[in-house]
Amino acid sequence: MNANLDSLKPGTVLNNDEVCKYFKCSPQGGMRRSLTTNTLVIICNHVKSIYEDKWIGNELHYTGMGQTGDQSLSSQNKTLAESNENGVKVHLFEVFTDTEYLYQGLIKLNGSPYQNQQLDKDQNTRKVWVFPLILLSDRSNNVVSKDTFEKIHLEKIKKAKKKSVASLLTEANLIPKEKVGYRNTQTKAYIRSAVVSELAKRLAKGVCQLCEKPAPFFDQKNQPYLETHHIEWLSQGGPDTKENTVALCPNCHKKMHIVNCSKDRKKLSQKVLTLLKDIG
Repeated sequence: MNANLDSLKPGTVLNNDEVCKYFKCSPQGGMRRSLTTNTLVIICNHVKSIYEDKWIGNELHYTGMGQTGDQSLSSQNKTLAESNENGVKVHLFEVFTDTEYLYQGLIKLNGSPYQNQQLDKDQNTRKVWVFPLILLSDRSNNVVSKDTFEKIHLEKIKKAKKKSVASLLTEANLIPKEKVGYRNTQTKAYIRSAVVSELAKRLAKGVCQLCEKPAPFFDQKNQPYLETHHIEWLSQGGPDTKENTVALCPNCHKKMHIVNCSKDRKKLSQKVLTLLKDIG
């Protein structure tokens, strides 16, 4: 393979060895600095990652390096923070399928890094650095199918189902209320939190939070079937938070999307706040 950076085009899928050959970088980590090619490779892994990276439209809010404890602006985090001045070219890959690295192109810092709270690999709350990044290449190359995001969301739901209510609540508390993730696919796709969704279902205990009747049937896992709903819709600026998310039977879910009356919204808001208060 002719590992020439000039020949690498957005949309190209590489394996890990090929990424290393192109950029002369380490085979490990989400931020890979190469002195040989004067590049920094950023890998946003949607399959296997403890980090809460989030697209907000065309801007990627990328979590810095460091898996345990508070992160600092040192090492590759410092390189990325200074990348608009230090001459290092930053390249973005995304992983939607294990071992497949989708090249998205050159990317640059689009504002000052800021601090946020996330869980580390030991499930301890810590401070992280988040970098707002935008692509320099044609953004049409960045379009990913809505089905791809649905697939990733379902995988995250599976992981969330294995967690305790206490663990779900801890993670849900760390989700920023003011920044709902969404991405421009063929149509606009909101990136919902699997943790918030699973917590809402867990708190409902198989009972629709609007009609207050048991779920109409059980799914293939023998779990009561309820659907999550945002009281204030994401498309109208509502947050993807535990306070704004409820579990409804399919009939009531459809009703809320067709009628969406203020009386029902008020009832759901009071219901979810009571449930959250009950668990502390």
